[in-house]
Amino acid sequence: MKVSIITINFNNAAGLEKTIASVVNQTYPNIEYLVIDGGSEDGSELIAERYIDNIAYFITEKDNGIYHAMNKGIAVATGDYVLFLNSGDCLIESEVIEKVVKESLIGDIVYGDLLLFDDVKEWVWKSPDTLTFEHFYNNTIPHPSTFINRQLFEKVGYYDEKLQVVSDWKFFLLAFARFNCSYKHVPMTISTYGFDGISSKEESLPLIKEERSKVLQEEFSFFLKDYEKLVYLTDEMKKIKRYLLAKTFIKRLFKRNNLNQL
Repeated sequence: MKVSIITINFNNAAGLEKTIASVVNQTYPNIEYLVIDGGSEDGSELIAERYIDNIAYFITEKDNGIYHAMNKGIAVATGDYVLFLNSGDCLIESEVIEKVVKESLIGDIVYGDLLLFDDVKEWVWKSPDTLTFEHFYNNTIPHPSTFINRQLFEKVGYYDEKLQVVSDWKFFLLAFARFNCSYKHVPMTISTYGFDGISSKEESLPLIKEERSKVLQEEFSFFLKDYEKLVYLTDEMKKIKRYLLAKTFIKRLFKRNNLNQL
C-alpha cells in the first residue's frame, strides 16, 4: 500500500528541513513524498534539493493560498492514502507510518492523535473514537495525523480554496455528515504540530468562527436552527444538573455539620 505524504511550505526553511527529515527517516518503504512550495525566497528550495533523491515530486511556484497548494498536491499524488504534513510538522517516530499501515489503514479516513507544543509546554490532542455532527460543530480531527483515502477527494471534492483556514474542517464535515464515509481512530500519536500556523494563532479565532458559520449556513441550513436549539437546551440541562448536584451536596454538608454538633 502506497502512502502519499504532502508537505506545503512557504518561507519556512528551518521547519521544512525538520519535516523532510521526519519523513525520509521512516522505516515504511512505500512512501511517495511530495513537497509543494509557494515560491519561497528563504532558501527552502535548497533544503528540498538536498533531499531530492527522497522526494518524488517537488515544485516551487506562487500559489493562491495553502488550500490551493494542497489541491495541487492531491492532483499529482498516486498513493492509496494521503497525509498532509506541512512544514514544521513532524512524524512522531520513524516507525509510525509502518505501524499505521500494518495495523489500521483501512476505509476512507484513519485518524490518530497529535502532539501539540508551544514555547512553554506540550500536550496530546486525543481524538474521539466516535465522530458526530456535534463534535464537528465546534471541533475537528487533527489534519497532520489523518490519512485520507485518495479516492475520497473525487467523491467529496477537493479543498475549498475560497476559505482561508477551515477548508480541511469543511472537507471532513462533508465527508462524514453528507457522504457517510467510513472512519477509524487509531489510539496513537502520529505527528507533532507547533502553534505557529495561521489557524493556530489566537487572532485567527474570529476568522475561524466566521468561516465555519458560513459553511454551516451554506451546507446545513435546513436543520441548523433546530440543531442550535438542541445544543442550547442541552447546555441548559447541564447547567440545571450541575445546580441540582451542588444543591444536594450543600444540603448533605449542612446535615452532616448539624449532626456533628449534637
